[in-house]
Amino acid sequence: MAAVALVGTLDTKGPDFAFLAERLRAAGAEVIVVDAGTGEPDGLTPDIDGDAVAAAAGTSRAGLRQAADRGRAVTAMGRGAASVVADLVARGRVGGVLSAGGSGGSSIAAQVMAGLPIGLPKLLVSTMASGDVSPYVGAKDVCIMYSVVDVAGLNRISRVVLGNAAAAMAGMVAAQSVSLAAQVADDADRPLVAASMFGVTTPAVEAARARLTDLGYEVLVFHATGSGGRALEALAADRLVSGVLDLTTTELADDLVGGVLSAGPDRLTAAGAAGVPQVIAPGALDMVNFGPPDTVPGQFGGRLFFEHNPTVTLMRTTAEEMAELGARIGRKTAAATGPAEVFWPERGISALDADGQPFWDPAADAACLAALDRELTPAGRTLRRVDAHINDPRFATAMADRLHQMIIEEA
Repeated sequence: MAAVALVGTLDTKGPDFAFLAERLRAAGAEVIVVDAGTGEPDGLTPDIDGDAVAAAAGTSRAGLRQAADRGRAVTAMGRGAASVVADLVARGRVGGVLSAGGSGGSSIAAQVMAGLPIGLPKLLVSTMASGDVSPYVGAKDVCIMYSVVDVAGLNRISRVVLGNAAAAMAGMVAAQSVSLAAQVADDADRPLVAASMFGVTTPAVEAARARLTDLGYEVLVFHATGSGGRALEALAADRLVSGVLDLTTTELADDLVGGVLSAGPDRLTAAGAAGVPQVIAPGALDMVNFGPPDTVPGQFGGRLFFEHNPTVTLMRTTAEEMAELGARIGRKTAAATGPAEVFWPERGISALDADGQPFWDPAADAACLAALDRELTPAGRTLRRVDAHINDPRFATAMADRLHQMIIEEA
């Protein structure tokens, strides 16, 4: 079984990490302790010391201590630890990463885990886990466990929490070593396609996935919640997928208007830059996402809302916003270096945007379509208009078939 890399600041949390190392070994795991602290370790001798970690970041612990800039030190030691652990993983020495800490330690762990492959077990015990964890998770499969008490010495609570974390990591690494090779062998001959989905476009993506599966692909579906879009972009940028079925581009609406599920301004650019074949649709551009009704910013008073559930409030995009979204999608599609086409469903772009539904607004949709056409036509890009609702299986199948054709042509 590959070892667990135990990454942390041993100068401030040495006893906690000594306990984690002890529990990991008791569970049968080999441990490689990586010290990301700028001071001398307390209570545990690392396998890779802080000097080596600082050197991997192009600096020294002495220099960081002399600068007395905690933020700079956290960034540098995180960068160095990320380099050290990535090398251990590349050499097959490490099969999982476990860390624990407060805000600084969690930031270091986030840098380490962000550079590791999806599927490699990653677990962070953090005091920050009960709040917004997006800076620590990013677009990777990071498990976060709330520490309950501070990671600052052992007590009857921390022993239980840290013990559970060690047991979980040992179990994940053991299971990974047994099953990963078989999983990879089973799927190696099936090309990957990435697809984007939201609750209001689920029927379309399910139909497209069924069609692509029949055609011999494995389809990875990403929930368009910001992190999902970023994960899709990362896979496309690394050319780890053969094609992208970007049916649900709703994150662009949140980025434009200020919703809570933005994937950032670079959404819908990675596949184009990498030359990966892509088919694109305006799925759920009719909505911007907020939390519970009382969290919607006051500036949007008077707009059309729909309470999707107690924690999600949807706001209908206006004709002006839809026009800008169409222009943005058009420009990004036109700039693609590989095959890229936009499919337009004439009868609505989400489950809520259909005749008789709350967000049905043909004029707003038409504004988006017109802007798309203005950007795509001069660039010689195809805009395929389909006389169907986005969730009609005919629409989804048309997108899937065209993506398949693009992939074959590029092979």
